[in-house]
Amino acid sequence: MKLENEKWITVVSGLPRSGTSMMMRMLSSGGMPILTDDARPADEDNPFGYYELEAVKGLRNDRHWAQDAVGKAVKVVHLLLPELPADYAYRVVMMRRDLGEVLASQRAMLQRRGRRGAELAPEKLAEVFSHQLRRVVDWVRQQPHISLLEVDYRDVIEQPAVQAARVNDFLGGTLDVAKMSGAVEPALYRHRSE
Repeated sequence: MKLENEKWITVVSGLPRSGTSMMMRMLSSGGMPILTDDARPADEDNPFGYYELEAVKGLRNDRHWAQDAVGKAVKVVHLLLPELPADYAYRVVMMRRDLGEVLASQRAMLQRRGRRGAELAPEKLAEVFSHQLRRVVDWVRQQPHISLLEVDYRDVIEQPAVQAARVNDFLGGTLDVAKMSGAVEPALYRHRSE
């Protein structure tokens, strides 16, 4: 499906703690309008904010917000991608991150909030996440109305200008790459696997 840029919905997706908020910040800094309600405020885990839209969490039952997302970027957790209404075209920027780092970041966030995490052992949880991502990405690749770009979190931290340029090219080449790469904060890469 070929549409003009303003007819697309740009979706930033991935596992929780995989860099989706960072990518949303990059897009916003680069000049892309974003759809967020700021209902989840910035905190120690995401000092620049979460860039979420609360209505997205109810995507299975309520999709009215999609009309407001045309020409903008919106954050959608990986498991909800198959629920996106098929009468729009999407450009999905899928954030990928080492699963050990994702789990360490999630654990640290839960500990700070005094909450318990999943009952599964880390190895089993990594296996579940890996299977979920593989299934969702395979589904996305089969959809004629969805284009996909996979972006690695560590690559963005280590080569922000290169990765910002990749994302800009994928999204039509209208964003400010220097401002996008300037929005990357390497100090927030706190759970690094070797």
